[in-house]
Amino acid sequence: MPIYLEPKDVTTDLKDFHSVLIVSCPICPPMSMAMQTKKPFIDFLKHGIKTKAFEDYIKSVRKPLEENGVHTDVYTTRAPSPMMCLWTEKQRGKLLKRVRDHDAVLVVGCKSAIQVVKDVLKDTNCQVFPAMQMKAIANATMKFEFPMKIKFDMLPLKKKRRTSQHEDSASAAKENQKETS
Repeated sequence: MPIYLEPKDVTTDLKDFHSVLIVSCPICPPMSMAMQTKKPFIDFLKHGIKTKAFEDYIKSVRKPLEENGVHTDVYTTRAPSPMMCLWTEKQRGKLLKRVRDHDAVLVVGCKSAIQVVKDVLKDTNCQVFPAMQMKAIANATMKFEFPMKIKFDMLPLKKKRRTSQHEDSASAAKENQKETS
């Protein structure tokens, strides 16, 4: 099930590095950006299998870094594994090779993707930064539009009422009192 992610501003976190490798997952981040901008996830005739909204987002991350003299490059698995965030050994090896010339890695993905990258880079000096934050499980309807477009309509997310620890304790005490009466 895809994760709905929102971008974070990371420019100040990365401005003092010489080079940053932007590592992206191929499903959740592009899907999230397409939904946020209300643009197609895939428009085969115009952009092939790339998501234009996501490509624009990556450009918007790279531009201020490069203006500050930070070299950037992008790495993605492009073809997802069947388990999306669970990268194969081959994908992990390719990432390890690509990261050799970089001081920092910016992960465009969920906490699982961040953890995968941290695991791969544990024996390097690269610092890992998250580029997005999880907001929800994606709740959307996929639509096919002519000619050859795939879009997502975001459905409203149910807001769960948060209870305080005090409210939970009081509720449990009332339940116990009912059972003993």
